[in-house]
Amino acid sequence: MTHRERMLATVQGKPTDRLPCVPRLDLWYNARKKTGTLPDKYRHATLKQIIEDLDIGFHTAIPDFQLYADPMDAVDRALGIWGSKSIPWRAELRNVKRNVSYTEDTRVVEYVTPYGNVTTAVIYNDLMRESGITITHVAEHAIKTTADYEAVGYIFQNMEVLPRYDYLAEFKEYVGDLGVVCSRALPGASPMHEILHELIACETFFYEWHDHPEKLRRLAAQMTPYYTQVLDTAIHSPGDWVFLGSNYDVQITWPGFVAEWVTPYLAAAADKVHGTGKYLLSHTDGENRKLLPLFLKGRIDIADSICPSPMTSHTLREVREAFKGQITIWGGVPSVSVLEGSMSDYNFDKFLDDLFLQMGTGDHLIVSIADTAPPDMKFSRLERIIKLCKEFGPVTPQ
Repeated sequence: MTHRERMLATVQGKPTDRLPCVPRLDLWYNARKKTGTLPDKYRHATLKQIIEDLDIGFHTAIPDFQLYADPMDAVDRALGIWGSKSIPWRAELRNVKRNVSYTEDTRVVEYVTPYGNVTTAVIYNDLMRESGITITHVAEHAIKTTADYEAVGYIFQNMEVLPRYDYLAEFKEYVGDLGVVCSRALPGASPMHEILHELIACETFFYEWHDHPEKLRRLAAQMTPYYTQVLDTAIHSPGDWVFLGSNYDVQITWPGFVAEWVTPYLAAAADKVHGTGKYLLSHTDGENRKLLPLFLKGRIDIADSICPSPMTSHTLREVREAFKGQITIWGGVPSVSVLEGSMSDYNFDKFLDDLFLQMGTGDHLIVSIADTAPPDMKFSRLERIIKLCKEFGPVTPQ
């Protein structure tokens, strides 16, 4: 089987010739390439060449956020509009003037609307580049006070979502049989989740949730047409799997919030996605205790970046039991385990042996380092994970 065939069969609950191993290596590669510290064997290799040599799958769930066709594509990032060519949609603002200014590492955007002006700021510096990060940091969110709601709502009501499929089609051909290509919709699973994720600082959101819930709900309603357009555009892109929702954590996206503002939206999206013969992926990378049953009700197909203990409180076995063979786990290996500063070689081997026992029959599991292989990863530990995946043997779902 090819890596692509193996991944698709895993999600479909079909047998595979071996346990799929598709670790996310892009940040590790970017950082090592930037600092000239790739392993000697791969000093001049591309990421794809390394993946081919290791005989593993190509991880595509998270795009390269710095692939801009035009510098203006990047300016609306603090509104959750990423602008990267690797994302299958773009948004054009109508009836909104933007004043953009730059310092060395910071970009400030002022949005001029009939309801007042809104200012955002993002940072992207050398330390982030050397860490392999392609996503910019939001230093100033769009919503800072209640006075910003109407202006932000106006911006989203004057936004047109357009398909941008060319790069994704080319990338799918480039990846080929090495893997599946994910089509990114939004990091927020719903308009309200998008507000929390992108438009407002976390602490401020909790105050607003308590003090001004009606304003949050009105803004979510104003953003719904935008949300729907993005999702529909992503679904009909060349991507195999559709990415919707990310960065859940029980302390921030508590069970009540997920039950109201995540689960029903994921379930509705799943109906749309499944209607095209595709699969729905959500980036479940945080502390998910008490949230796992809600993901099951959301009918997602792939839980990307599942990170078990010691980084969270649940074991891989517990997650597998909660998902009942209905959701495929893409992840399973916590990133701290590949760092020498976190585990000795002896403890790593002991940990990995136990982790592979927790995999049971291995069905509905695509092994990856969650959330990502860190820049300081000990490369021999990655090789050890790959070796164990290959030695696991054929996977036959019960």
